[in-house]
Amino acid sequence: MRIGLVTEGGYPYVSGDARLWCDRLVRGLGRHEFDLYALSRTRRQEDEGWLPLPPHVSRVRTAPLWTAEEDGARYGRRARRRFAESYGELAGVLCAGPGPNGTEDSHGSTGAAGSGAAGGFGAGPGSLADRFGSALHGLAELARDEGGLVGALRSDTAVRALERACRAPGALGTAREARVPDLLAVAAHLERALRPLSLDWYGDDGLGAADLCHATAGGPAALAGLLAGHFSGVPLLVTEYGMRLRSHYLASGPDVAAPAVRALLAAFHGRLAAEVYRRAAIITPGNAHTRRWQERCGADRARIRTVHPGMEAARFTEVGEAPDRADPDTLVWVGRIEPAKDLVSLLHAFAEVRKEEPKTRLRVVGVPAGPEGEAYLGHCRALAAQLFPDEAEGVHAVGDNPVSFEEIGGPEAPTLADAYASGAVVVLSSVVEGFPVGLVEAMFCGRATVSTDVGAVVEVIGGTGLVVPPRNPRALAEACVTLLRDSERRERLGAAARARALELFTVEQNIAAFHGIYLEIVSHCPVRRIVLDQAGEPLPFAVPAEVHVPGRWTGPTARVAHRAGPGRALGAALRPAPVRATPLAATEGAL
Repeated sequence: MRIGLVTEGGYPYVSGDARLWCDRLVRGLGRHEFDLYALSRTRRQEDEGWLPLPPHVSRVRTAPLWTAEEDGARYGRRARRRFAESYGELAGVLCAGPGPNGTEDSHGSTGAAGSGAAGGFGAGPGSLADRFGSALHGLAELARDEGGLVGALRSDTAVRALERACRAPGALGTAREARVPDLLAVAAHLERALRPLSLDWYGDDGLGAADLCHATAGGPAALAGLLAGHFSGVPLLVTEYGMRLRSHYLASGPDVAAPAVRALLAAFHGRLAAEVYRRAAIITPGNAHTRRWQERCGADRARIRTVHPGMEAARFTEVGEAPDRADPDTLVWVGRIEPAKDLVSLLHAFAEVRKEEPKTRLRVVGVPAGPEGEAYLGHCRALAAQLFPDEAEGVHAVGDNPVSFEEIGGPEAPTLADAYASGAVVVLSSVVEGFPVGLVEAMFCGRATVSTDVGAVVEVIGGTGLVVPPRNPRALAEACVTLLRDSERRERLGAAARARALELFTVEQNIAAFHGIYLEIVSHCPVRRIVLDQAGEPLPFAVPAEVHVPGRWTGPTARVAHRAGPGRALGAALRPAPVRATPLAATEGAL
């Protein structure tokens, strides 16, 4: 089958999000044909180039999210009226608040009681969800007809529509407080978020030719998938390994924007997430933590399939099969150094560990994440020097601090596997975590772990390690001491962790899961083209899902007569080989 893979800020670019798992997915499904549609985030990302692509990637189309030049579209009176109506409807949905107790209010908004979801983004008839979707489609159709939306989204008309919506009866109290600078900020953000509406990706020469659209993230990538479904009927699969809505909430603190701006943008991103989940054929979160967010935003549980990220286990095999290489008196932390990893709590916890086990050492292996990470690393070094001054007597020699800060590639940790191999216990001290990649790597290495209860940690560990509350140095220290004193328990937990990781978190299981989901989606899609036999009679079952699977299919030759509608499935020019009916198809046609 032909897959339209839509990415944002990652694959096929050399740097960015999700590039590794996307590359593994594409290479692992070599029997399918892939078209890549990539949204870039920065000029630097584009300048760095692409990863080498396998031969079954037919084409790559890119578009920048970081800039949008004036498209030159000049709207007539009718087009301006269409824009004002659609944009005004969108603004009205963002400014309308939910009714009492989450029930439907006078504006048709449906909360938890109406949708069955706890989040208040309803999907009932006449609900805000319907109005939001209609507004998006209206703007997309206008962009297709007129050549773009960039100028219109930046116009005074857009700002005035926002102002009218904020001042309308029933608008959110926070929205009523919006001033001109707030309205300008919201309009600018919406222009950036709605840039996929102006792309020319959705016809028969683009996503409209795909059998399936796979968006590898929410937000703009999923918005492009929505439009492929709207214009061409292409089914949508949405994968989220990082929750875009949650990331927006975390990045929009009180020190970032005014309350009115935060409220309106939160409404937009929440409504967009709900619309994506409502329209997607299947949603694949990477863990239960993301799944709970999706369900709270109205995703139907029957259409959710959890697919854990796939990671390369081979490079950790040697360490995992030789657990005796570990130093029984060493704790190891591995990851990117940044405030969210809470190394300060780890250092305080290690001070408590040293009181109970004076021989213990702590190795911090990682690189700082940007300027903020550099500053945080300097703070941690200073704290370590303060907590553990060089000892003139005792276990360590003068100048031998029990805490070391290292990077992969150094003499003590030439590879990532060597870093995990050097310690008896691997520690994760984060206060914010999505899917804990470092924890899975430690499990591949057969190491016992002590982790804080954040993100998907408990789901990943599954009883094969110790879990403590975040920002609790005493609990972290007690768990570390417990494992340092019990070598048999460490070995037992490490073996169980390795077995669990090999079962759930390998590249092979990830690829197999998506292959099955692709077939499941296509098998439930309606036939999007009419096929005739040699006598010119229609064969109602001539294009079952199996014809999209590589292999030899016997039966009488059939030919494509015409498409089921404009912008539908691949035409003869894109699929030159004749469609052959299966024996079942031939029998049904005769009946």
